[in-house]
Amino acid sequence: MDQQILSSRAIVGMYYARLETNPGLAWVDGVSNLFDSDQASETYAFLGQSPAMREWVGGRQAKGLSGGSLILTNRHYEATLEIAVRDARRDKTSQIAARVQEFADRAETHWASLLSTLLLNGASSLCYDGQYYFDTDHSEGDSGTQSNSISVDISTLPAAVHGAVTAPSVEEMQQAILAAIAQILSFKDNRGEPMNENAKSFSVIVPVGLFLTASAAVSAITTGALQQNLNPNLIAGLKIEVHMNPRLTWTDSFAVFRTDSPIKGLIRQSETGIELKVKGENSEYEFDNQAWQFGIDTWRTAGYGYWQRACKVTMT
Repeated sequence: MDQQILSSRAIVGMYYARLETNPGLAWVDGVSNLFDSDQASETYAFLGQSPAMREWVGGRQAKGLSGGSLILTNRHYEATLEIAVRDARRDKTSQIAARVQEFADRAETHWASLLSTLLLNGASSLCYDGQYYFDTDHSEGDSGTQSNSISVDISTLPAAVHGAVTAPSVEEMQQAILAAIAQILSFKDNRGEPMNENAKSFSVIVPVGLFLTASAAVSAITTGALQQNLNPNLIAGLKIEVHMNPRLTWTDSFAVFRTDSPIKGLIRQSETGIELKVKGENSEYEFDNQAWQFGIDTWRTAGYGYWQRACKVTMT
């Protein structure tokens, strides 16, 4: 193999070429908003909802905005790959190219890592209303008490085949998913108005152990094979996607997010893009260590947005 192919400049080219293939995860954009930041932290004001239309009786009745806020502080993240010059010279099986591509993939999937941590901690971490993100007693203004953390007793579901909480049947999984969607559709804002009544698109985020069953369940929803126990008005026109998240350690739970709303359930905040810095040929580092270093770093963070765009389901 031509040694020039494995110069440090060529390795940089491999890195950026891999980024152009967009190896990030599809579910990230659907469940979160990306906001730019130009300072150490940003404050997000959750101002409540706009008033609904009413009959004009006795003149206009202006409604102000009120609500809580959330401060997200950017954090510094880095990763550094070191390649010995001798390994670059001796590589005949493109192992270095494979490692560089993996390095780029890790950069692109970092958002998924941050958001997955939020999901795992959602039942014990506070969001803008002072409640846990996944909680049973959210309440704002005239909304009443609402829960985006529900339990589904699969043994009581009308299914021909019953499974276990860690291995539900396709029918049970289908109805558990639709229970979460129905819960999201039921949420009211601080003025007592439906908050998701026009929702049509949803993502089901599942751990590895539930992926096959969830995929079959959603396929059954779209084909109508198992709709005998379901409300056809509920499922009409729904777009439901299943995404496997191997970072989730849940065994009997999954989360459903509304994905077609302008304000989503989670927040990504970026102060800087991912920057690549190189200590390559003819550098002092190469002289001292006979190696090259490729470092990436960024300032960013992630946080909880609207809890009303998400529902966690635990099967019991």
